Amino acid sequence: MSAYKCEVCGMSVGTMTCGTCDKELEHSTITTDDGETVHVSTCPDGHGMIKSPMCCGQDMTCKV
Repeated sequence: MSAYKCEVCGMSVGTMTCGTCDKELEHSTITTDDGETVHVSTCPDGHGMIKSPMCCGQDMTCKV
């Protein structure tokens, strides 16, 4: 299970699932054209990705 946690306040988010296939989203990162690393959650069946949750003005992190 991918659990995201805020490094500032400790709030956490548990399982997120794809609305198309109901499979659990997997944590990943992408690199933007300007070299920034962004945390994302992706569908294992390729239905897409979303930006991972934010809290306290920053990306929440996920230990894989």
